[in-house]
Amino acid sequence: MNLLIRWVVTSLALFAAAWLVPGIQVDGNAWVIYIGTAVILGLVNALIRPLLTLLTCPLILLTLGLFTLVINALMLWLTSYLAVNFFGVGFYVDDFWAAFLGSVIVSVVSIVLSAVLKDEKK
Repeated sequence: MNLLIRWVVTSLALFAAAWLVPGIQVDGNAWVIYIGTAVILGLVNALIRPLLTLLTCPLILLTLGLFTLVINALMLWLTSYLAVNFFGVGFYVDDFWAAFLGSVIVSVVSIVLSAVLKDEKK
């Protein structure tokens, strides 16, 4: 059940990013695309992000953790690339800055929704 809730939260966060950032577009049946992209983003974050974080650990320490924003942007950009080119999902991120803003929005919305859902469980 927890995995399903995380999936919905990530889908809603991707919707918010696509709605607020002009450089992020969705083609086709939007909710199916958000759900599919949420799965791809979850896989990218589970498989690639830990390795990238380990390799850039000195940079993360040097910037007092701010480089994780760049890593988040790269993960969203990679998710878009994989979604379009390998899975045929119409989730497009135009450039790095769109990915950067989108990843900040996805992070903030995910934190807020997770906090709200966690409070309702108690």
